[in-house]
Amino acid sequence: MVKTTLKIDGMACTMCESHVNDAVRKAVDPQKVSSSYKKGETEILSREALDEEKLRGAIEATGYHVLAVKSEPYEKKGFLGLFH
Repeated sequence: MVKTTLKIDGMACTMCESHVNDAVRKAVDPQKVSSSYKKGETEILSREALDEEKLRGAIEATGYHVLAVKSEPYEKKGFLGLFH
């Protein structure tokens, strides 16, 4: 799994979060996507690394601006993650 974190400028409310989440879902096939206008970021979990330019284009087409993109390996944490 890969966790991709996007810093996004322009989100001001929960509807903005929904618009960004919808744009991400249409552009790529995420396992999970969640946005926070308070933090100004979107987190995406996916099976493989995502096409950053495709993500950037989809989000910017909705009127928001992607300031930064960071990808890193993701391993589920928590109680069940203790037993491999």
